[in-house]
Amino acid sequence: MAWFILVLAGIFEMLGVLFINIYAQRNNKLSLLGLALFFSLSFISLSIAMQTISMSTSYAVWTGIGAVGGAILGIVFYGESKSLKRLVFIGVILASTIGLKLIS
Repeated sequence: MAWFILVLAGIFEMLGVLFINIYAQRNNKLSLLGLALFFSLSFISLSIAMQTISMSTSYAVWTGIGAVGGAILGIVFYGESKSLKRLVFIGVILASTIGLKLIS
């Protein structure tokens, strides 16, 4: 269950990053509310997961999900570069995150 909550925390982190970008573009209260909501849910979920999973593993997985998810959202919704080099390094982050789960 802790791993599920940690993945959920990473997804909330990714959505928080998305709302940072939305807020930067629109600068409205709804965007700010989304930003605050998703980051709050992310930190709460992370703290719950850390009651079972070690801090170092939790934090690495959480940031990995947020980084990969943010990069994918940037590619899909904002036309950011999808060069082979970029995709390879996104894959390295993803593989490292999965590796931490496998050895924990």
